[in-house]
Amino acid sequence: MLKVDINKITLHNNNATRELLCNIKFTLREKKIYTVLGKNGSGKSTLIKSLTDLLDKDIYKVIGKVYWHAENIFEMDKLRLLDLRKKEIKYVLQDLTNNFDPLKKIKYYFDKSGVNENTISVHLKSFMLPEYDTISNLKSYEISGGMAQRLSFMLAILKKPKLFILDEPTSAIDYANINLIKLKLIDFKNAGGSVLVVTHDINFAKEISDEIAFLDNNKLSEFTESTMFFNDAEEKPYSGLLNSFKDLQ
Repeated sequence: MLKVDINKITLHNNNATRELLCNIKFTLREKKIYTVLGKNGSGKSTLIKSLTDLLDKDIYKVIGKVYWHAENIFEMDKLRLLDLRKKEIKYVLQDLTNNFDPLKKIKYYFDKSGVNENTISVHLKSFMLPEYDTISNLKSYEISGGMAQRLSFMLAILKKPKLFILDEPTSAIDYANINLIKLKLIDFKNAGGSVLVVTHDINFAKEISDEIAFLDNNKLSEFTESTMFFNDAEEKPYSGLLNSFKDLQ
């Protein structure tokens, strides 16, 4: 479904060039939840933004190819790329302030979804969010971070994408809502979708993932079946990295 073959991602800033990621190769298939584990600052957000050409070309340079089925995303024209981001690959990024325009009421996003009010109301209830008439009249700065994250998740699901990409999905929510997100991701997978999560939350990764990879020192390990990833850690070349990572939790 998504095949990634990125040789290098570099950052150009203040007349200096820095290599952020290199030799990133993996394939995502249908009806699976994939997780990239990595410490803060390891390049997880850079990685996922590169997949649909979201990085600022003035400062980032991506060398490689990313295929969505048979199409190279980096060679898509602007209209096709926008359509891909709108319908087929949806994100919930960690920076929730960029998910919403603070000048617009939440109703704007409901109207933009193209989904009727009754269906939205059902989803609001299932995500433990306020009723339609209440939340639709609020602006993003009037709701909590946890509500904003669940709302972002819900709006993405309404589009019925084929691939759902989440950046640190447990960062702004409590334990009860983490369990809710787990259930929603499993439902999404069972309905035919695939998920890519990047996180430093080992417990969440262990409980939700079909396959896991580890991002460290600018490189990504191979995706490994979740149970094998943890049970055979001592035999893995990244076992020391994983153990040091656990110490920070």
